[in-house]
Amino acid sequence: MSEVAREAIAENLTIEPILGKRLNIMDEAQLAAIVDQCANTRLIVLDTLSRIHTLDENSNGDMARLVTTLEYLAAQTGAAVLFLHHVNKNSTREGQADQQQAARGASALIDNVRWCGYVARMTEEEAQHWSDRSDLRPIGEERRGYFVRSGTSKQNYDEPQPERWYCRHEGGVLLPVDLFKAGGKKGGRRDEA
Repeated sequence: MSEVAREAIAENLTIEPILGKRLNIMDEAQLAAIVDQCANTRLIVLDTLSRIHTLDENSNGDMARLVTTLEYLAAQTGAAVLFLHHVNKNSTREGQADQQQAARGASALIDNVRWCGYVARMTEEEAQHWSDRSDLRPIGEERRGYFVRSGTSKQNYDEPQPERWYCRHEGGVLLPVDLFKAGGKKGGRRDEA
Protein backbone atom coordinates (compact mmCIF):
# COMPACT_ATOMS: atom_id res chain seq x y z
CA MET A 1 0.00 0.00 0.00
CA SER A 2 1.38 3.41 -0.93
CA GLU A 3 2.18 6.08 1.64
CA VAL A 4 -0.51 8.32 0.10
CA ALA A 5 -3.10 5.58 0.58
CA ARG A 6 -1.99 5.04 4.18
CA GLU A 7 -2.27 8.77 4.90
CA ALA A 8 -5.75 8.91 3.33
CA ILE A 9 -6.90 6.01 5.49
CA ALA A 10 -5.44 7.56 8.64
CA GLU A 11 -7.16 10.85 7.84
CA ASN A 12 -10.57 9.45 6.89
CA LEU A 13 -11.07 6.28 8.95
CA THR A 14 -12.85 6.51 12.28
CA ILE A 15 -13.24 3.44 14.45
CA GLU A 16 -15.75 3.60 17.28
CA PRO A 17 -15.47 0.57 19.57
CA ILE A 18 -18.81 -0.54 20.98
CA LEU A 19 -17.42 -3.03 23.48
CA GLY A 20 -19.34 -2.62 26.71
CA LYS A 21 -21.52 0.22 25.39
CA ARG A 22 -24.76 -1.79 25.02
CA LEU A 23 -25.57 -0.18 21.69
CA ASN A 24 -29.19 -0.44 20.57
CA ILE A 25 -29.71 1.16 17.17
CA MET A 26 -33.47 0.74 17.62
CA ASP A 27 -33.40 3.26 20.48
CA GLU A 28 -34.33 6.68 19.02
CA ALA A 29 -31.75 8.63 21.06
CA GLN A 30 -28.93 6.23 20.21
CA LEU A 31 -29.92 6.21 16.52
CA ALA A 32 -29.93 10.02 16.46
CA ALA A 33 -26.42 10.05 18.00
CA ILE A 34 -25.17 7.61 15.35
CA VAL A 35 -26.73 9.68 12.55
CA ASP A 36 -25.04 12.79 13.94
CA GLN A 37 -21.66 11.08 14.37
CA CYS A 38 -21.77 9.54 10.87
CA ALA A 39 -23.01 12.60 8.94
CA ASN A 40 -21.21 13.03 5.62
CA THR A 41 -19.46 9.66 5.76
CA ARG A 42 -19.33 7.32 2.78
CA LEU A 43 -19.37 3.94 4.55
CA ILE A 44 -20.61 2.74 7.92
CA VAL A 45 -19.56 -0.76 8.98
CA LEU A 46 -21.41 -2.34 11.89
CA ASP A 47 -19.64 -5.32 13.45
CA THR A 48 -21.55 -7.49 14.25
CA LEU A 49 -25.26 -7.14 13.69
CA SER A 50 -26.18 -9.07 16.83
CA ARG A 51 -24.35 -6.46 18.96
CA ILE A 52 -26.29 -3.40 17.79
CA HIS A 53 -29.89 -4.32 18.71
CA THR A 54 -32.01 -6.22 21.22
CA LEU A 55 -34.59 -7.61 18.79
CA ASP A 56 -35.41 -11.28 18.13
CA GLU A 57 -33.06 -12.41 15.36
CA ASN A 58 -35.50 -15.18 14.39
CA SER A 59 -38.48 -12.84 13.95
CA ASN A 60 -39.17 -11.73 10.36
CA GLY A 61 -41.04 -8.67 11.65
CA ASP A 62 -38.20 -7.62 13.96
CA MET A 63 -35.52 -8.13 11.30
CA ALA A 64 -37.56 -6.20 8.70
CA ARG A 65 -37.80 -3.31 11.19
CA LEU A 66 -34.06 -3.51 11.83
CA VAL A 67 -33.24 -3.34 8.10
CA THR A 68 -35.63 -0.38 7.75
CA THR A 69 -33.73 1.38 10.54
CA LEU A 70 -30.42 0.72 8.76
CA GLU A 71 -31.93 2.12 5.55
CA TYR A 72 -32.93 5.22 7.52
CA LEU A 73 -29.34 5.52 8.78
CA ALA A 74 -28.09 5.35 5.18
CA ALA A 75 -30.62 7.93 3.97
CA GLN A 76 -29.86 10.37 6.79
CA THR A 77 -26.07 10.17 6.48
CA GLY A 78 -25.63 9.58 2.75
CA ALA A 79 -23.45 6.56 3.58
CA ALA A 80 -23.63 2.97 2.51
CA VAL A 81 -24.32 0.77 5.54
CA LEU A 82 -22.57 -2.58 5.71
CA PHE A 83 -23.24 -4.93 8.59
CA LEU A 84 -21.40 -8.12 9.45
CA HIS A 85 -23.48 -11.14 10.37
CA HIS A 86 -22.84 -14.78 11.12
CA VAL A 87 -24.06 -17.86 9.29
CA ASN A 88 -25.88 -20.70 10.98
CA LYS A 89 -23.85 -23.64 12.30
CA ASN A 90 -25.42 -26.17 9.94
CA SER A 91 -24.35 -24.19 6.85
CA THR A 92 -20.81 -23.97 8.18
CA ARG A 93 -20.74 -27.70 8.92
CA GLU A 94 -22.10 -28.56 5.46
CA GLY A 95 -19.67 -26.22 3.63
CA GLN A 96 -22.52 -23.96 2.47
CA ALA A 97 -21.53 -20.71 4.19
CA ASP A 98 -21.45 -19.05 0.77
CA GLN A 99 -25.20 -19.42 0.25
CA GLN A 100 -27.52 -16.49 0.89
CA GLN A 101 -29.79 -18.79 2.94
CA ALA A 102 -26.87 -19.55 5.28
CA ALA A 103 -27.38 -16.33 7.26
CA ARG A 104 -28.42 -16.95 10.84
CA GLY A 105 -31.93 -15.95 11.88
CA ALA A 106 -35.03 -14.79 10.04
CA SER A 107 -35.10 -14.79 6.24
CA ALA A 108 -36.35 -11.16 6.20
CA LEU A 109 -32.85 -10.10 7.18
CA ILE A 110 -31.43 -11.17 3.81
CA ASP A 111 -34.63 -10.73 1.81
CA ASN A 112 -34.71 -7.00 2.64
CA VAL A 113 -31.08 -6.12 1.92
CA ARG A 114 -29.74 -5.23 -1.53
CA TRP A 115 -26.37 -7.01 -1.29
CA CYS A 116 -24.99 -9.97 0.62
CA GLY A 117 -21.37 -11.05 0.55
CA TYR A 118 -19.63 -13.90 2.31
CA VAL A 119 -16.27 -15.01 3.60
CA ALA A 120 -16.02 -18.80 3.86
CA ARG A 121 -13.23 -20.95 5.26
CA MET A 122 -11.65 -23.49 2.95
CA THR A 123 -13.33 -26.89 3.30
CA GLU A 124 -11.47 -30.21 3.63
CA GLU A 125 -12.53 -31.10 0.07
CA GLU A 126 -11.28 -27.79 -1.33
CA ALA A 127 -7.95 -28.26 0.49
CA GLN A 128 -7.43 -31.49 -1.49
CA HIS A 129 -8.57 -29.95 -4.80
CA TRP A 130 -6.56 -26.69 -4.77
CA SER A 131 -2.87 -25.76 -4.65
CA ASP A 132 -0.93 -22.53 -4.22
CA ARG A 133 2.45 -24.19 -4.90
CA SER A 134 4.56 -24.47 -8.01
CA ASP A 135 4.62 -28.29 -7.67
CA LEU A 136 0.76 -28.24 -7.54
CA ARG A 137 0.61 -30.31 -4.34
CA PRO A 138 -2.74 -29.92 -2.54
CA ILE A 139 -2.97 -27.33 0.20
CA GLY A 140 -3.97 -30.09 2.61
CA GLU A 141 -5.54 -30.18 6.02
CA GLU A 142 -2.57 -28.68 7.86
CA ARG A 143 -2.65 -25.44 5.78
CA ARG A 144 -6.32 -25.01 4.89
CA GLY A 145 -6.98 -22.71 7.87
CA TYR A 146 -4.94 -20.03 6.11
CA PHE A 147 -7.34 -19.79 3.16
CA VAL A 148 -10.76 -18.17 2.78
CA ARG A 149 -12.85 -17.29 -0.24
CA SER A 150 -14.98 -14.24 -0.59
CA GLY A 151 -17.82 -13.56 -2.95
CA THR A 152 -21.35 -12.30 -3.37
CA SER A 153 -24.43 -14.40 -2.71
CA LYS A 154 -26.96 -11.62 -3.43
CA GLN A 155 -26.50 -8.57 -5.63
CA ASN A 156 -29.47 -6.52 -6.78
CA TYR A 157 -27.79 -3.66 -8.62
CA ASP A 158 -24.88 -5.09 -10.62
CA GLU A 159 -23.58 -8.08 -12.55
CA PRO A 160 -22.40 -11.09 -10.54
CA GLN A 161 -18.74 -10.90 -9.60
CA PRO A 162 -16.40 -13.91 -9.44
CA GLU A 163 -15.42 -15.13 -6.00
CA ARG A 164 -11.82 -14.70 -4.90
CA TRP A 165 -9.43 -16.68 -2.68
CA TYR A 166 -7.38 -15.00 0.06
CA CYS A 167 -4.51 -16.28 2.20
CA ARG A 168 -3.99 -15.24 5.82
CA HIS A 169 -0.60 -13.63 6.52
CA GLU A 170 1.13 -12.17 9.56
CA GLY A 171 -1.27 -10.35 11.85
CA GLY A 172 -4.27 -12.05 10.20
CA VAL A 173 -4.02 -9.86 7.08
CA LEU A 174 -5.79 -11.44 4.11
CA LEU A 175 -4.11 -11.03 0.74
CA PRO A 176 -5.44 -12.24 -2.64
CA VAL A 177 -3.96 -15.51 -3.86
CA ASP A 178 -4.27 -17.48 -7.09
CA LEU A 179 -5.06 -21.15 -6.60
CA PHE A 180 -4.55 -23.90 -9.14
CA LYS A 181 -6.02 -27.36 -9.56
CA ALA A 182 -3.92 -29.68 -7.43
CA GLY A 183 -1.93 -32.11 -9.55
CA GLY A 184 -3.16 -30.42 -12.73
CA LYS A 185 -1.78 -27.77 -15.04
CA LYS A 186 -0.84 -24.43 -13.62
CA GLY A 187 -3.29 -21.76 -14.66
CA GLY A 188 -6.61 -23.39 -13.67
CA ARG A 189 -8.09 -20.83 -11.31
CA ARG A 190 -11.15 -21.46 -9.11
CA ASP A 191 -13.49 -19.56 -11.38
CA GLU A 192 -12.44 -21.85 -14.24
CA ALA A 193 -13.15 -25.08 -12.37
